Amino acid sequence: MTQMTAGESFRVLVADDQTDVVEALFLLLKHAGHKVVTATSPAGIRAAVEAQDFDVVLMDLNYARDTTSGREGLDLLGQLAALDATLPVVVMTAWGSVEGAVEAMRRGARDYLQKPWDNQRLLQTVNTQIELGRALRTSRRLEHETSRLRSRELPELVAGSRVMQPILRLMERIAPSDAHVLITGEHGTGKEVVARWLHAASKRSTKPFIAVNAGGVSEGIFESELFGHVKGAFTDAKGDRAGCFELAEGGTLFLDEIANMPLAQQAKLLRVLQTGEYHPVGSSRVRRANVRFLAATNVDVAREVAAGRFREDLLYRLNTVEIHLPPLRDRREDVPHLATQFAAAVAARYGQPRRAFSPDAMQALLEHPWPGNVREL
Repeated sequence: MTQMTAGESFRVLVADDQTDVVEALFLLLKHAGHKVVTATSPAGIRAAVEAQDFDVVLMDLNYARDTTSGREGLDLLGQLAALDATLPVVVMTAWGSVEGAVEAMRRGARDYLQKPWDNQRLLQTVNTQIELGRALRTSRRLEHETSRLRSRELPELVAGSRVMQPILRLMERIAPSDAHVLITGEHGTGKEVVARWLHAASKRSTKPFIAVNAGGVSEGIFESELFGHVKGAFTDAKGDRAGCFELAEGGTLFLDEIANMPLAQQAKLLRVLQTGEYHPVGSSRVRRANVRFLAATNVDVAREVAAGRFREDLLYRLNTVEIHLPPLRDRREDVPHLATQFAAAVAARYGQPRRAFSPDAMQALLEHPWPGNVREL
């Protein structure tokens, strides 16, 4: 195991809804030489982990007033694991129990502390988890580098603008995991490109990537399209047919335009997400779905949920991690690179020499509002 060197400083995220607890832990850990960032809610914890790297998270399980179940913290553990599987999380609660500790560990916590804590034990626990986390990250990095050398090259992403940098960092962190990802953004922002990149950078890269327009499948053929059917299942079923789930076995299933799915179809998809099982139409045989789900939409899904047009439980299942792609007008720094790349591709396709854009032409591209985003460009 990698040993910590005297004088080394580590970044610790401390989270609790009680300000006096946060202040006490901040002072204790700062005095021990650590850099401390604080949060007071599950949303704050998630935002902090998405924005920067931490060596350990020390967080409470309860955040709502008069709540002792620890449900908020327990639900958050899975989300943190999806963002960074190597991040050690130590949970705390004043309502400790064997059952709570077991459940927290089952969901990914590395250790468990009960309030009021012993300062020495808390520091020892934090330091131990930092060491373990560093060793795990070193191992994962070597494993990932080896895998990258063996695998095909990743799809090229032109994303040098400042607004795209945190998105690229998030993509790099979640790609190796099996976390479900909801990709949002206007039409033409490159949602499927991001989905294909996540697949290519994942452990499933050698398996299929299957894309389906989830909002464009009619009710009559929805189950057959996604789950497949057996011969004789209906009038025109003259043979067995593999559905998208079977075609994507071991790989990634990309559900585009997910918010356009009718509610009845949403219920059928939700059942597979909850149970991991499905039946081909006309078959009594249960099949297990070994796929990673990536979904995309250009609409405000939260607004669709509020309007009753999208199931809230399906949103929770799909949205382990959300990637929001900015419109091209907010990343104009990328326009020259994208335009040059596209022009070169067209020239190569038709056997023409590559030609540079004139200054006036490039200025016109930079000033255009791009309502159709990258697709329009």
